[in-house]
Amino acid sequence: MTASRRTRGAVRGLAVLVVAVFGPSGPTVAADEYIVVQSTTSAEHSGLFDSILPVFREETGIEVRVVAVGTGQAIKNAANGDGDVLLVHDRQAEEQFVADGHGVSRADVMYNDFVVVGPPGDPAGVAAMADVLAAFRKIAASGAPFASRGDDSGTHKAELRLWREAGIDAAAASGGWYRETGAGMGATLNTAIGLGAYVMADRATWVSFGNRRDYRIMVEGDPRLFNQYGIILVNADRHPNVKARLGETFVNWVLSTEGQAAIASYRVDGRQVFFPNAMKQP
Repeated sequence: MTASRRTRGAVRGLAVLVVAVFGPSGPTVAADEYIVVQSTTSAEHSGLFDSILPVFREETGIEVRVVAVGTGQAIKNAANGDGDVLLVHDRQAEEQFVADGHGVSRADVMYNDFVVVGPPGDPAGVAAMADVLAAFRKIAASGAPFASRGDDSGTHKAELRLWREAGIDAAAASGGWYRETGAGMGATLNTAIGLGAYVMADRATWVSFGNRRDYRIMVEGDPRLFNQYGIILVNADRHPNVKARLGETFVNWVLSTEGQAAIASYRVDGRQVFFPNAMKQP
């Protein structure tokens, strides 16, 4: 082989190396630079992650892989070290997660609200009510079916708190007018519509839900229906497999002006369904 041919071969080899390391148009992260976010079906099924994660990856090169389950299961997964970041909506459980040493710290991310939707006939007569406790009492008194997620999710826990505040023992009615699906929000909405049942859902999932038929929102606007989301970096001291640097990059981005703007800009049918509030923290 001549010197010139060896030189051309070396140049071609260098070019391949440069593309492999930097990509065709600039620096990229290594192929294994990804994090796992344990999160909720409401954030996933609403389409929020499909909207904001490409923005994050474009800015940082880090891939985010979302495990979308109920909040209770997401917290259990993260407590087992199966994830780098936790983004859920059950503040009490989130704070306990941190207190138990599984998380570094918790921060507010965004909020929306829950709504109670129901069939057009409205057998319990709760349409246009703004007092969710009074509405729950009327549903229970009427014996009209109510579909619950029954899956230890943030939505399920919020719903159970409301039944307790209303003075209703929903568990005692299980299998009667109170039906537990053990499923995510979309599946529970489908079940409720099939049964002609009332159901409580987060507004983002309801707005993006494609099988609403003639169902509509019956109860909304009660401050008790407020739905706050929080984010936590899983503690690498407790779980050494956690990618702390990458996870912290994601947490900081979500809480930054850019991340909060990405959340605020997400729309479903032209409507904002998540409202960032990280910047309002002291």
